[in-house]
Amino acid sequence: MLDDLKANNRAWAKWRVEADAGFFRRLESQQAPQYLWIGCADSRVPANEIVGLDPGELFVHRNVANLAPPQDANYLSVLQFAVDVIKVKHILVVGHYGCGGVRAAVSGERLGLVDHWLHPIREVAHEHRHELDAIPEDRARHDRLCELNVIRQVRNVASDVFIHDAWARGQDISIHGWVYSLSDGLVNDLGVTVSGLDEIERLHV
Repeated sequence: MLDDLKANNRAWAKWRVEADAGFFRRLESQQAPQYLWIGCADSRVPANEIVGLDPGELFVHRNVANLAPPQDANYLSVLQFAVDVIKVKHILVVGHYGCGGVRAAVSGERLGLVDHWLHPIREVAHEHRHELDAIPEDRARHDRLCELNVIRQVRNVASDVFIHDAWARGQDISIHGWVYSLSDGLVNDLGVTVSGLDEIERLHV
């Protein structure tokens, strides 16, 4: 199986050079993407492919259920590097409908360490329990929780000191919330874009 992967790699690299002889030389010399993608680690959600971007055009951070927790050093390191060094202009928080992490968070089953990681989603579910309980169909209820989780993570990113400092020095950064649909391959923009301090308060999630 690993031999197949290595063969695929060689075929892909050959195809890249045939299509664009200078592709890898350009990648070597710089990394200047305008976008940071904070997404789910789910294998069905390939960040670059979804938005049709080549290597070098999208800085990517992925974890279970696309969380942006203010206590996670891994996420914070990626965020600071993207903002302070690469100077991205757009941060895309991208969840997906049918997310297994979101479902696991509220399933009531004990899964181990990941239960601690998913705790913020349980908090979102509890805070919005009346809205969620009013949705009779299980799939629709789960999809709405996926959306609410994305909105909460947008607020987390927009509330971070790295973002505040960037805005204070006049850096142009916007945070967006999207949800990807596995059933048709389309992204749904939740309309919760934040581009400055004065816009955070409207995110009540």
